Amino acid sequence: MKQPALPNNLELVVAPDAASLNLAAVEEFCRSAGAAIAARGRFTVALSGGNTPRAVHALLVEQQRDSLPWEKIFVFFGDERHVPPDHPDSNYRMAKESLLSQVPIPQQNVFRIQAELPADVAARKYEDSLREFFQLPPGSWPRFDLIFLGLGDDGHTASLFPGTAALNEDACLAVANWVEKFKAYRITLTFPVLNHAAEVLFLVSGKGKAEIMREIVRKAGNAVYPAQMVRPEHGRLLWMADRQAAGLL
Repeated sequence: MKQPALPNNLELVVAPDAASLNLAAVEEFCRSAGAAIAARGRFTVALSGGNTPRAVHALLVEQQRDSLPWEKIFVFFGDERHVPPDHPDSNYRMAKESLLSQVPIPQQNVFRIQAELPADVAARKYEDSLREFFQLPPGSWPRFDLIFLGLGDDGHTASLFPGTAALNEDACLAVANWVEKFKAYRITLTFPVLNHAAEVLFLVSGKGKAEIMREIVRKAGNAVYPAQMVRPEHGRLLWMADRQAAGLL
C-alpha cells in the first residue's frame, strides 16, 4: 500500500479504493491526535472543504464519536468561500453537518472563518483568532498538528489558486484572495502557515484527479502549481490517494 519515498520528502500512500482511503485518513487523524494530546494535551487540526472530506467526517463520527477526547481537539479551517455559514457552499456548513454537530466537541473548540463579513475583515479576524489561540508573538507562525488539504484540477489547494495574489503572501496568516474565474473572494490560510505545520495531509480521490496528481507528485521539486508550494519546513508531507487518483503515477 505504501509507496517508495518521492522527491522533496513527500510520502505517498495509495489506497485500493475510496472506502480504504477514508479509513486510512481516519486512522491518520486518530494517530496524529493521540500523539499531539499525549505530548501537549491538545490537538489542533485545520479541515479542508470539498466533497472528499465528507466521507472521512462520516467515518470519524461512526468510529470515533465516543472514543476520541473531543474536548481536547481544536478545529480550524484551511479556507472558506465568501458566503454565510448556512450557505450550501460553506466549508463550515459541510463540516458542521458531517462532523462537528455529530460529535461531543465543545462549541468553543471550533474556530470558523466569519465569511459573512467583508472578505478582508473576515481574513483579519481569523488571523487575530489564530494569533490569540496560539499565543503568537509578532513575526511568528502557528504550528498546527495536522492540516488537511485537497487538490483542485488546476493544482490549487486551500484557496491558493494559480495566478492569485495570495501565492506571494509571506507576512499574513490569512488573506482574502480574489479568484478571477469565480469572480469572488476566498479566505485562505497562507503558505507560511501551511509550511509550519507538524503534518500536512493531502487527500485526493477519483479518476478526475489522476492527471494533476501525476503532475504534482512526479514533479514535486518544481513549484509550477500551488499545491507544489506546500513544503513543511520541519514537518511531514503526506499524500493519500485512492487507486483511481494515483492511476497515472
